[in-house]
Amino acid sequence: MNSPAPDFPFAFQLTVLPEHIDDQQHVNNVVYVQFMQEVANRHWQKFVTPELDNTVVWVVRKHEVEYLAPAYLNEVLEIRTWTGEHTAVTWNRHYEIIRPSDQKIICKAQSVWVLLDKASGKPRRIEEAILRVFLK
Repeated sequence: MNSPAPDFPFAFQLTVLPEHIDDQQHVNNVVYVQFMQEVANRHWQKFVTPELDNTVVWVVRKHEVEYLAPAYLNEVLEIRTWTGEHTAVTWNRHYEIIRPSDQKIICKAQSVWVLLDKASGKPRRIEEAILRVFLK
């Protein structure tokens, strides 16, 4: 499912909070998808120009998520992402969620994102300026 992580994927850390926990006392599966959304947004915002950010938006076409181990309240997690293959209007994004204390991979995932024109809401071709955002 996942392509190997690059040497320096984009990442941030967070601490598992009570609102992340489900009835089974571990992080709820839906919350991992929220973490994926958060890291994708942070990655985009770190490198995009304001002009480009005002004209395009990314939406998810598909998520594939593989849950490998539970995470619990107050654990620190590292949420990692990197981009993979792209087409004219889609881009694959990969994720790993790890527990740094033991380097355990909690979750692996891949999403297909579609680039849309903000004004029309229609798919938009991935141009050179957008390629430069992710192909650094």
